[in-house]
Amino acid sequence: MKKITFLFLFVISSVCVEAQSYIGFLTDNYSGVNSVISNPANITDSRFKTDINLVGASIFAGNDYYGVNVMDALKDDYDFDLDAKKSPSNNNNMGTNFDVMGPSFMFNLNKNSSIAVFTRARSIVNINKINGNTVDALDDDTTDDFNVNEGDFNIFGQAWAEVGLTYARVLMNKEQHFLKGGLSLKYLQGAGSGYIYGKNVTINYDADGTDLGGGETTGSIDSTGELTYGRFDNFDNDNYDYELPDATGFGVDLGFVYEWRPNHADYTKTNANGDSYTLKHKNKYKLKLGLSITDLGSINYKEGSQEVYDINNTNVSEQDFEDAEDIEEILNSLYTLTSSTTGYKTKLPTALHLNVDWNFSGKFYLNLNTDYSLTKKGKEHTSSITNIASLTPRFESRWFSFYVPLSVVEYNGFQAGAGLRAGPLYIGSGSVLTALTSDNTKGADVYAGLKIPIYQRSPRDRDEDGVIDKLDACPKVAGPVENNGCPWGDKDEDGILDNVDACPETAGPQENNGCPWGDADADTVLDHVDACPETAGPVENNGCPWKDSDNDGVLDKDDNCVDVPGTVANNGCPEVIEPEVTQEVQKTLNAYAKTILFDSGKATIKSVSNGVLDDIVTILGKYPSAKFSIEGHTDSVGSDALNQKLSEERASAVMTYLIEKGVASSRLTATGFGESKPIADNATKAGQAQNRRVEINLVK
Repeated sequence: MKKITFLFLFVISSVCVEAQSYIGFLTDNYSGVNSVISNPANITDSRFKTDINLVGASIFAGNDYYGVNVMDALKDDYDFDLDAKKSPSNNNNMGTNFDVMGPSFMFNLNKNSSIAVFTRARSIVNINKINGNTVDALDDDTTDDFNVNEGDFNIFGQAWAEVGLTYARVLMNKEQHFLKGGLSLKYLQGAGSGYIYGKNVTINYDADGTDLGGGETTGSIDSTGELTYGRFDNFDNDNYDYELPDATGFGVDLGFVYEWRPNHADYTKTNANGDSYTLKHKNKYKLKLGLSITDLGSINYKEGSQEVYDINNTNVSEQDFEDAEDIEEILNSLYTLTSSTTGYKTKLPTALHLNVDWNFSGKFYLNLNTDYSLTKKGKEHTSSITNIASLTPRFESRWFSFYVPLSVVEYNGFQAGAGLRAGPLYIGSGSVLTALTSDNTKGADVYAGLKIPIYQRSPRDRDEDGVIDKLDACPKVAGPVENNGCPWGDKDEDGILDNVDACPETAGPQENNGCPWGDADADTVLDHVDACPETAGPVENNGCPWKDSDNDGVLDKDDNCVDVPGTVANNGCPEVIEPEVTQEVQKTLNAYAKTILFDSGKATIKSVSNGVLDDIVTILGKYPSAKFSIEGHTDSVGSDALNQKLSEERASAVMTYLIEKGVASSRLTATGFGESKPIADNATKAGQAQNRRVEINLVK
């Protein structure tokens, strides 16, 4: 029984989740499409034209209970229970993280934006709040009896595949300040999940507490507490053919990267025209700051099951445990099922990532990266990462990088690793140096992968004239920088070479240094034939402006009232003043409006009211510039919402009629007030009749 309990609590919990995948490699500016894992903004303004990841795998393992000397552990006579160092506490934590990045690619849409498509398969197991002192008790060979006081604990694991689409673009590029952002949308397919949560769990085992008769005994188990057992469909069936469960979801990663580029001008080439080209093959920053949130989302296991068991029981025979085929049979046959539900959602390991990268000398960098879990440890149905802070010095070049991550990992303590990238190959570990040198290694990880990198190239200068081809107007023929890399010519074909031509783009006589004669007033009439060279005027008036005798802004040639000031809109003649809408006119409009009849409870205008509406159209036509508000009102019979809707529809119906009869729609607005503005007592039929009305009011 001791072995069964020990297995139940700890066999699946020999390792502890690390904070991130591919430690060290993701700090490299040449990690390419893989960098979307930590920050989706990384892929734009990258050192790649295109990057294709073929396959990469990252595996993490560790715990805060067992520590080993890796070299000793490889020996045949190594006894894990006796030789490993133990660090029991009331809250030991364990788990696994497996991350495979499948075929993925990224490419640039233009100089400011990029996209990536990536595939991943991931698996995470979290075990939290395991009582390590219980492990010591179970491992005590001096007695067969034991007591387990586990209290509350949490074991949760899930595996899933994801297909992601990333878009990233430059948000700001202003001299020394550069900012980019990125977003990844991920479709998730759950591959399986399972969990066990315990509350106030205790187990007391008496090795010979059950009498089987004939002098034979077996173990007796007393237990208290509550267990919640959840799993995806068919998890407990050993005879089924595995199929992907009905479990899908969506995830989101969001990130930003800021770069401080004090020497930004050194990475920009400019020609004589002011056209510029920024070097794409070089990192331009002195300091880079990255901030991202990853794995926002969940997976819905629609056919998953969750069962809660009361495990309060005494004198349970050990034989019953051994006869059971699986944990579900143990729970259902020996304990009490208190509730059962179908379907549950699993949460992704949401995390916050902060990255600081300092280029302190040429190809040498120092990176500080922190990963912080935004999900609570032990929360139901939720994966979580372990917090980590890493300081990684690295050498980085286009075809080769080498890095040494130095990390402080929650639960595991200090770890040192190493990794490299050599063209298409990347391989490394965030803990290999610690694993090889420490007597108390509690964590280990390793990763490797292959890709097809297509790097940004340095700009060419085929004619070697000091002007790069991107900015060279004559890339195959050498020429001076001040002429954009072209030999001097005569662009305007005026017989004067461009280097001595004061106007090389425009033909002009030699006596004017190759420039055309001037036009001081810019009226297209050259000064030497312009009758008014200082004042612009039309060619047909010899370069002089037309007169405006009445100073009304309308030239005499276009003014229908030359001696009387007027308006431009009225061809220089005075505007006719439109009559004012008087209070009497307003009263007349509302008197007509109040007689408009509608079908009962509807917004349909009765045909008997057409004559009244036509009269209103006639009145409105006398004031073509005035604007009016059509307001609908109801009595208090019926609900507020119904009356509000009816008043709006009736006001709109009147406005529609007037527009169809020729009133400009720009002059009219329709508003419903429901029963909110009565003009009479709604307690009487007469008052209600007065309140059911339409008003047409001048908009002042």
